Parts: sequence; C-alpha cells; structure tokens
Amino acid sequence: QVDLVESGGGLVQPGGSLRLSCVPSDSAASIRTGYWYRQAPGKQRELVAGFTESSATHYADSVKGRFTLSRDKSKNKLYLQMNNLKPEDTAIYRCNAMGTWSRGGFTSWGQGTQVTISS
Repeated sequence: QVDLVESGGGLVQPGGSLRLSCVPSDSAASIRTGYWYRQAPGKQRELVAGFTESSATHYADSVKGRFTLSRDKSKNKLYLQMNNLKPEDTAIYRCNAMGTWSRGGFTSWGQGTQVTISS
C-alpha cells in the first residue's frame, strides 16, 4: 500500500502563510484525485480543497481566495498553499489521495499535520 507523508504544519501568526505537502511513499506513484481535510478540536472534519483530473479544483467557502491546492508536474506530490491565515484555520490537516502506483491503484490518507494560528 502507498502511505502519504505530510509536512509543513506549524505555528504562525495571523496573516502568515504555510505550505503543506503530501508525498506518497512510492516515488513512482501518480496522484489522480486529491483532497485536503481539516479537523479542529470539538468540530467535525471539514473538506478544505479538492481536485480530480476531470474537474476544476474546488474550495470551502471559508478558504476561497486564501488557499491554493496544487499538484506538481510529476503528479506525485500534493500541496496546499495557505495565505492570510486566521485563528479559525487552526486544525489538524490531512491529505487524502487516490491514484496509481507500480502495483495498481491506491487510496490513502496522510497522518495529519498540526496547523496553529496564534499571536
């Protein structure tokens, strides 16, 4: 199975930026569909952004204009650029991706990375 390794979380002040990365453990894997979710303490999991190869990228209303989901040209890395961060963006962020690798298809989740926005 393919694992997804996330990085890029941390503590930043309001108005700051972070870039999250989601990288499959198999360097030959190709991501075809990808999503970023977040979950804050005491709240339900929220879909932040997502894309499929056949549709446009979509974003939650709360992050439109501030967050950008992208995929590198090799199709094996997923990113979430987060700008103008707000305290309400504080949560654990997880990626979810589907694609192909040397042994067929995969559907995997990352372990999560903590994002904290505080002054």
